[in-house]
Amino acid sequence: MASTIENAIRGTVMKGIEVVADFNRGRMPHDTVHPFLTGIHTPMSEELTLEDLPVTGTIPAALDGRYLRIGPNPVAPDPAGYHWFTGDGMVHGLAIRDGKALWYRNRWIRSNKVGKALDKAPAPGPRHGSFDTVNTNVVGIAGRTFALVEAGSYPVELSDTLDEQTYNPFDDTLIGSFTAHPHRDPLTGEQHAIAYEATDTETVRHVILSTEGRVVREEPIAVKNGPSIHDCAITSRYVVVLDLPVTFSMKALIGGHSFPYRWDRDHQARIGLLPRGGKGSETIWINADPCYIFHVANAYDLPDGRVVMDAVVYDTMFAESFSGPDAAPRGFERWTIDPGAGTVECRSIDNTPQEFPRADERRFGRPYRYAWTIGLPVHSDAFVGASYLLKHDLETGAREVHDFGEGRDPGEFVFVPAHADAAEGEGWMIGLVIDVRNETTDLVILDAQAFTSAPVASIRIPHRVPPGFHGNWLSAV
Repeated sequence: MASTIENAIRGTVMKGIEVVADFNRGRMPHDTVHPFLTGIHTPMSEELTLEDLPVTGTIPAALDGRYLRIGPNPVAPDPAGYHWFTGDGMVHGLAIRDGKALWYRNRWIRSNKVGKALDKAPAPGPRHGSFDTVNTNVVGIAGRTFALVEAGSYPVELSDTLDEQTYNPFDDTLIGSFTAHPHRDPLTGEQHAIAYEATDTETVRHVILSTEGRVVREEPIAVKNGPSIHDCAITSRYVVVLDLPVTFSMKALIGGHSFPYRWDRDHQARIGLLPRGGKGSETIWINADPCYIFHVANAYDLPDGRVVMDAVVYDTMFAESFSGPDAAPRGFERWTIDPGAGTVECRSIDNTPQEFPRADERRFGRPYRYAWTIGLPVHSDAFVGASYLLKHDLETGAREVHDFGEGRDPGEFVFVPAHADAAEGEGWMIGLVIDVRNETTDLVILDAQAFTSAPVASIRIPHRVPPGFHGNWLSAV
């Protein structure tokens, strides 16, 4: 772990670099048509509170809670140097109880920049560095709600109505940055994360949150070149670390680009298996062919010591564009990692372009049967834009498709079990679907066991919610 002095030096150097980066950003063209600021991605311009939303169908009585989704929504859109991953965060929420859609709210995460732009006080609480944008995931941890981002800001704790916000490093127990993708072990209740800092290109950290939502471990793991690690996975024995060839680019940062990570053909792709309680130096590294992974569906141990990991895989990423993802995935794959032989065997589950894989999270770290993804267009500057979801039966190899129809574009859907003792896959898939032609959005509820059937219920939001990143269901009980 870097010392306090080392962090202070890095912070001072980075402030100087940021001044140069801001200057160079100001010299970039400001009148370009940016694919992540126009069309379906056009940001919302106001915060709304809507009550008693119209419902088509019947909301299951068991659903009592909130669906929350977060994504980038620049408060003052400027194409110069803009990257989709760095836009100001906005949380969208819908509250459901007794078969009714009680309210919809959208609120910016009040970073220092957003507070100044809105002429409002920024959210209180300590900052971790100067970049306090939080825009990537919103999750429930220990009965509280946190908005998350990787490689930078502390988490932001949100009230149930989203109106109260506080930057909160898990009650002052988090030392460094966090991640957008912590994974809860359903057997222990602990949350596991792999975190990294843009200012430290030689270290990533394994972070564990206790069942009370406090950090009990920040174990350093040595790396090179500052890899961008968006997700991780857990098994009963290991934390899976994805050290892949998208790395920190000082040239991009100095040049004024807000997301300074680029495809690095010289960086060896490798998978790390860190023993759950082990030192970072005990990580078992296995080399892999060059590729990139944003999201893992699940991982688990095999009896013979190998590890299975299912993920969406790209041949390259950020090799051509500075505005957002610039490649279509080659598909959903199963990787079998053999720590004894030092090999990775890759098998295609489905080579259709798709993303945002989700599983029944009660099966995290254990063998499982079902995974759900959203379809992606083969070619699209906007990244999203296909009209369907996919359900994969990983035992039989069967695939089901739920198509919402032309011009209706779904985002990530999350699985919600029907009750605590429900079988795997017994429950609902919930997510937002944009009606491109009518500029409206629906929160759609599907029966996960009747996946191709018409929705169980749809809740109409009378405006377009721009495509975001991740959403989750937070139960009230």
